[in-house]
Amino acid sequence: MGAPVKITYASLSSPGEDVHRGYEQALESVRGALGQVHPLLIGGKRRESPRTFADTNPADTRQILGHFARGSAQDVADAVAAAQHTFAEWSRVPWRERVALVRRAGNLLSEQAFELAALMGLEAGKSRFEALGDVSEAADFFRYYAEQMEEAGGFDCPLARPTPNEETRSLLRPYGVWAVISPFNFPVALAAGMCAGALVAGNTVVLKPASDTPYSALRLVEILEAAGFPPGAVNLVTGSGEEVGAALVDAPEVAGLIFTGSREVGERIARRFNAARLRPYILEMGGKNPAIVTARADLDKAGEGIARSAFGNSGQKCSACSRVFVDRGVSREFLERLAQKTKSFRVGDPVERDVFMGPLINGRAVHTYDAAVAEARRDGRIVTGGEGLREGAYAHGHFVLPTIVDRLPLGHRLLRDELFVPFVAVVEVGSLEEALTLANQSEFGLTAGIFSEDPDEVRRFFEGIEAGVAYANRRGGATTGAWPGVNSFGGWKASGSSGKGAGGPYYVQQFLREQSQTWVR
Repeated sequence: MGAPVKITYASLSSPGEDVHRGYEQALESVRGALGQVHPLLIGGKRRESPRTFADTNPADTRQILGHFARGSAQDVADAVAAAQHTFAEWSRVPWRERVALVRRAGNLLSEQAFELAALMGLEAGKSRFEALGDVSEAADFFRYYAEQMEEAGGFDCPLARPTPNEETRSLLRPYGVWAVISPFNFPVALAAGMCAGALVAGNTVVLKPASDTPYSALRLVEILEAAGFPPGAVNLVTGSGEEVGAALVDAPEVAGLIFTGSREVGERIARRFNAARLRPYILEMGGKNPAIVTARADLDKAGEGIARSAFGNSGQKCSACSRVFVDRGVSREFLERLAQKTKSFRVGDPVERDVFMGPLINGRAVHTYDAAVAEARRDGRIVTGGEGLREGAYAHGHFVLPTIVDRLPLGHRLLRDELFVPFVAVVEVGSLEEALTLANQSEFGLTAGIFSEDPDEVRRFFEGIEAGVAYANRRGGATTGAWPGVNSFGGWKASGSSGKGAGGPYYVQQFLREQSQTWVR
């Protein structure tokens, strides 16, 4: 069966029966291939390792999806050397040929969407809806960045002639080898987007995926191989951050680095990466994303948009809504609608068709959730949720209930720290100005949203909010759902380092450096 209809994170309609059938058939196929041992991919060759680690299903940790090579510092060095060797060839490939390969990779991803989505359901705990969106986004990253290169004419721009016999042009050229360190929560889309930007620009890549989701990264790299990228253009080294990640950051031959993950890890990587010499890096480091509900809001729209944003992918999105500032005149009614919508979400095995929220990724995330709930019970009020699911069908997975809290004192840790779990705090305010002030009192500035039917309030929100991505009246996701070519996705303040969003019109340029070429004839 071919690719499904495109599903984005903001899609509101349910997938049709053909989509469910395609997913279920792919799920059976994926299950039949579980339990194998998977090597590293270096210079186009498979490399076995004497050390492996198990990749387990977060919905049932008894199920081992596969055993993956635990890479070493030497494996990283060899992968970087392979990427360096291939860069000499790949960087000289005419940009139109690179674009064709990148576009082909996007099309192959679309063709294998059901298989990849089923795998993510098992490995990352993603619902069908979220997993199909992940693959669709990955494919669109490749296609959109190919379009960017075409629209820019390969970033080759003639400049002024001071004399008739003098020719000058500005040319953006690739750096070399890029380290790509990808997260677990969008194991195909974010790895794909980072790799696509580097590759279409003429760089080569060493990919280090999150240890919770190596299988999805492996399938992505295999698809890039099938698309026709030369051996060594994309290398995969699986293993721990302490060993593989550190060796990659320390490798002097790496010309640039891109990372998506927590602020703490991202800032530590940046300091370490530039300890010896300055090199370009791109960091996307999470958020504490607010939504504002004014007295002039459509409360049905607000309740659904905030619930979907806070609890989609089990709250494990850097763009997830985690703070709500609601006008006290409508707070009671809004809270009732938000709680009602939240209670309607089915929690369970994400590969089942009606499940909205699957498990958390691992035991550490469950511990974070439990600690937050305990603090909320002590210092505020649990409106709904606040429980781990540890019995029956949930006994062997990392399941928790989506949780809404209120009555926390301003300045509380739970209103400040990124948690990355399905947990949203509601605060009453007296005005839009107060809401904006509180929303901006954060070290983060990734996404934000407002619900108001008053155009003047929406304009004031857009002018005053300190966030890289801002939405108004988005039922599909109050603060979530960015898409390549539709919404640039990048944060201000501690949420990002470059000020240029993924999936936006300025992204590919970050993987290139300018050379001015003057020829006097």
